[in-house]
Amino acid sequence: MRPLKKIACFLLAVSVCIIQFGCASNKVINGIEYNTYGVVDASENKNPNVRYDVVWGNVIWGTVLLPTIIAPIYFWGFSMWEPVGPETGVPGQVME
Repeated sequence: MRPLKKIACFLLAVSVCIIQFGCASNKVINGIEYNTYGVVDASENKNPNVRYDVVWGNVIWGTVLLPTIIAPIYFWGFSMWEPVGPETGVPGQVME
């Protein structure tokens, strides 16, 4: 296999893995859509009435792709936590 073909195959495999394992998604809770947030936009998107969980796929991919500079800014800055449900007041409990 030629070196360029190997690189293209590697990049394709990495992009498929990112799509499968590094995705945070918005969630509709009681008819309102809540966005994911990260370190950069926490003050704008974080809602105290919604419980958020860390998206470990984004943490891992941000670490793996740290040399690219752009990927960690996206993964950690804008898509590190995703909404999972309304906050109940009981630690660890989420209403679906």
